[in-house]
Amino acid sequence: MDRLPFSRRQLLFFALAAGVVLLIAGRYFASAGTPSSAPAAAPPAVRPPPLAASRLVVHVVGDVRRPGLYRLSQGARVADAVERAGGAKRSADLAAINLAAPLADGEQVAVPSKAPAIAGGAVPRGGSDSGKQGPVHLNTATLDELDTLPGVGPATAQKILDYRTAHGAFRSVDELDAVPGIGPKRLDELRDLVVL
Repeated sequence: MDRLPFSRRQLLFFALAAGVVLLIAGRYFASAGTPSSAPAAAPPAVRPPPLAASRLVVHVVGDVRRPGLYRLSQGARVADAVERAGGAKRSADLAAINLAAPLADGEQVAVPSKAPAIAGGAVPRGGSDSGKQGPVHLNTATLDELDTLPGVGPATAQKILDYRTAHGAFRSVDELDAVPGIGPKRLDELRDLVVL
């Protein structure tokens, strides 16, 4: 029988060395397969900006239980802002505002009060009373209130309401210039008669 080139002791040493190498290689590859902690920390730093951008702040005033500033999610409606402010009081005239209108960041939601009952013989609001009326609120005015403005008939009043529904609340009186039928000259006439 031929003699093996290695002794038993040498074979045992080689087997043990190979086992140690395999053990070290196994641990190396096992640790390389798990994600490190640095990439896992990066996504939370990316997520807050979209969350912050999905919020808006509105100012709710008028005939609500808790007027003030409220944070709402994008896509919220005027009804959501009124509800967030504790709801409308009994004296509120919710028919005078568009509860379905979408909100924009920085917008003011004004909930008007119902007009007081008119005593017998008195001229109703918008009539030919010689006393001066207050300014018309562009963001809460009804068709009849807008119709009382000089040079604004029922058709133009409806166009103002349609514009307000499509684009949300007016942010400045100058936006009236974008309503069909109201040009620069008419805008100058209305500037002191309307408020936001």
